[in-house]
Amino acid sequence: MLIQVPKPPKSAFDPNRPVSSLLVAQMEYLHEAEKRLPSRYHSQIYINAVKTEGEAAKYIRHVTEAIHEAHLEAAFARMRVVPKRKRAIIELAAVADQQAEHKLATRTKKKSSGKKSASKHRRKE
Repeated sequence: MLIQVPKPPKSAFDPNRPVSSLLVAQMEYLHEAEKRLPSRYHSQIYINAVKTEGEAAKYIRHVTEAIHEAHLEAAFARMRVVPKRKRAIIELAAVADQQAEHKLATRTKKKSSGKKSASKHRRKE
């Protein structure tokens, strides 16, 4: 199902028309968002000086692009490089094998030495 949306009339955007209350509210909202961005993303545009739709569009475009750029920068900063751990796993496995062999060897020595001494002790009695 396709919904037909009519094109807006050419009179919908007039860069020289005085700014509407809707655009003023949108600029105030974006100004609050802009305050939370790092200072290098601030527009240096005084929103109370914006008087036309063209000036409002310029401010809205600038802040929207700044928000997107700041988000991308933060996303890249959060990314961490995961080192390859293939060697570490092999080394750990080798150490685990060595420890297991050592435990096995010490157990067999203890058991065999314990049997010999017990059997020698029993024979003497």
